[in-house]
Amino acid sequence: MNEHVLLVEDDNAIAGTLRLHLEGAGYRLHRESDGLQAIAAIDRRRWDLVLLDLMLPGADGWDVCRHLKARHADIPVIMLSARSAEAHRVLGLELGADDYLAKPFSMLELVARVRALLRRVEQLRSAPSVAVDVRFGSFRLDTQRRELARDDVPIPLTLREFDLLHFLARHPGQAFSRGSLLQRVWGPGFDGYEHTVNSHINRLRNKIEDDPRNPQRIVTVWGVGYRFEDTVP
Repeated sequence: MNEHVLLVEDDNAIAGTLRLHLEGAGYRLHRESDGLQAIAAIDRRRWDLVLLDLMLPGADGWDVCRHLKARHADIPVIMLSARSAEAHRVLGLELGADDYLAKPFSMLELVARVRALLRRVEQLRSAPSVAVDVRFGSFRLDTQRRELARDDVPIPLTLREFDLLHFLARHPGQAFSRGSLLQRVWGPGFDGYEHTVNSHINRLRNKIEDDPRNPQRIVTVWGVGYRFEDTVP
């Protein structure tokens, strides 16, 4: 196990405990305690996963997450926060976080979530593609390179955004509930809740809809969930 994990945490006691458990589990851990230093570290090398506290000096965790997802959309991130309110969880997911743990949390649970998320990412990256391209309108999904482009201009997607869009685009005209999408895209072992789907749908709409407030491609089916339309020019 050689995965490099970036821990962004300003509390020395928490960071020390996290280091003990993560290095004990075989991960290579680098820690930053300042948000601006974390942004520099994100750009300095390639990380396999980022553990990100929200309350940081220099730049807060929201800013660090925005930078990470703008520059390196496919790097998974788990947010750590003493804020357990649903609004903060939702905002974290809206910004592209793959998971969210509220403090205090079990160190064993955190290590398990890190392991599960990295295993899922590796499966996604190594899975054979069933088709080279999926096209709709002026968009092209390249399933071998796992890239989205519009008129050959790349549009960055997180791993989960790509999988969700790919699944919907391969099933045009079919309505899927949030629970069904969690099962089919995140997998039956995902320990999350249905608002995760809403957050990813909102981000996808911002990237592929001409007017995200009036979506034409990923439409809401009231009382059911979402449906993808491939007839939009």
